[in-house]
Amino acid sequence: MNSVGLYIHVPFCLSKCPYCDFYSVKYDEHTAKEYIKAVKRNISAYNGVKFDTVYFGGGTPILLWREISGLLTDIGGMIDNDAEITVEANPCCTDKESLDSLYKSGVNRISFGLQSSDDNELKALGRRHNAAMGEKAVKLAFNAGIRNISADIMLGIPKQTPDSLRETLRRFTSLPLNHISAYMLKIEPGTPFAAQRLELPDEDGYADIYLETVSLLGQNGFKQYEISNFAKSGFECRHNLKYWRCEEYIGIGPAAHSYYNGKRYAVPRDLAGFIADNLQETYITENDPADLEEYMMLRLRLSEGVDINELHRLFGIEKAAVLSRLSELPPKLYRRKGDIISLTPEGFLVSNAVIGILTNI
Repeated sequence: MNSVGLYIHVPFCLSKCPYCDFYSVKYDEHTAKEYIKAVKRNISAYNGVKFDTVYFGGGTPILLWREISGLLTDIGGMIDNDAEITVEANPCCTDKESLDSLYKSGVNRISFGLQSSDDNELKALGRRHNAAMGEKAVKLAFNAGIRNISADIMLGIPKQTPDSLRETLRRFTSLPLNHISAYMLKIEPGTPFAAQRLELPDEDGYADIYLETVSLLGQNGFKQYEISNFAKSGFECRHNLKYWRCEEYIGIGPAAHSYYNGKRYAVPRDLAGFIADNLQETYITENDPADLEEYMMLRLRLSEGVDINELHRLFGIEKAAVLSRLSELPPKLYRRKGDIISLTPEGFLVSNAVIGILTNI
């Protein structure tokens, strides 16, 4: 049996950031322990399955570092020896003890929500850490023995300037990071930011910010391998690649999603129900997920792109039809190398429109 990915949603935070719409609740120790018991029950139900990636997302997973360390020990027999094991972390909740424990329990990848190296921008985002705390957390992880370290950068932050963004990129690329995720600030309905009149860049401003970020990260050895993700050679996130390559993964925890046995399904956003149920409740989100539009949408997020021959094998689409559609696009939006089509950074900015044209066959 092939190994699959394991995603564990840890729905606890110390406080909610004003831009965040991920499912989370305020941390308390008793509930966290009951939650971990439920996670272990649900993973055990997949007896015989092996995991080659494990990803603790959130929320703020590192708040549960003791519980996570214990869980990894308990389910160690289900995890491949060379598995990538990631824990998301916020600098304000990170110290030497937590990182040492996680490393000893098998965690070999940490993803920090740094967002910026400018204290005014961090304050505008409602973050609980400052720039110095962020840099210290990265160095602590490296000193603990973790060599695969990632950081998130937010683009288009209120008060962000071209100079402050360049300074953030300069400082981040000087840290022992191997991976950077750069996300545009998106105002989600129902969040505190949605009720505020924020001064944010317009569409052209976002495009300029994005393209400069791609360029500066590339100059510092971080190759773009996905719309928002950049890595030094060999440090691409193996778990997240499963999503974009339409590979299988199992999600555990409230609000977690799965793609397994040909179905996409999710768990309700209900921590109390997750803890109370012997096995987590799930509902189908897609019965037949492997259609052309989804395949193209996911594959064209990656710089490795789409193979025209694979489109013919999977969907019966003739090469001439694909090339005809491709000819409708401005050349600056895509690259073609033999039968491989991929998007340029300019193409990533308008990927939805590009995918709409290419799938109208």
